[in-house]
Amino acid sequence: MKQQFNPRLTVLLLFIVLAAVLRIANSAQWSPVANFTPIGAMALFGGSYIQNRWKAFGLPLLTLFLSDLFINIVLYHGQFGIMYSGWYWIYGVFALIVWYGKVLVQNVTIKNVLVAALVASVSHWLLADTSVWLAGGLDLRTNLPLTRDFAGWLQCITQGFPYMRNFLAGTLAYGTLFFGTFEWLQNRYPKLAIA
Repeated sequence: MKQQFNPRLTVLLLFIVLAAVLRIANSAQWSPVANFTPIGAMALFGGSYIQNRWKAFGLPLLTLFLSDLFINIVLYHGQFGIMYSGWYWIYGVFALIVWYGKVLVQNVTIKNVLVAALVASVSHWLLADTSVWLAGGLDLRTNLPLTRDFAGWLQCITQGFPYMRNFLAGTLAYGTLFFGTFEWLQNRYPKLAIA
């Protein structure tokens, strides 16, 4: 059986690839705008618009994986190995963000995208930084391992706040761009809308 060309999926995939390219372009390790990337928006966008569950989760996670490989191997010259420590936590968080896109942005409205971006960013912050704490991350004030108590966890969360702020700003900015542009494209080119 011959498979037909799906312009909707092709355009959605182009948005996801664009997110990877933009992420790679802003991958400076200690940049003041570190984490101001489109990957949160990409995960929400894929979850919201891609109907097939496997593709909705698979395409954003595959894109995250390929961009991670490029960043770790090419830009950082393998300094952290092929993948960074705790990568599996981050992929779990991004699967959760795709799910937020499926659940919270079933109907694309400004309010739904804003709520999903906020929930995704706070979830990413708390879960990713908890994984850093569990893995024995460093207290940036002392350069010693974080203590294994509530105070150590709280310090880890506090240290991660600037990155969460940038992640939220990136998710909001790129979410506005991705969702707004695709909504406009669907109105302009009805073949992109779900039949």
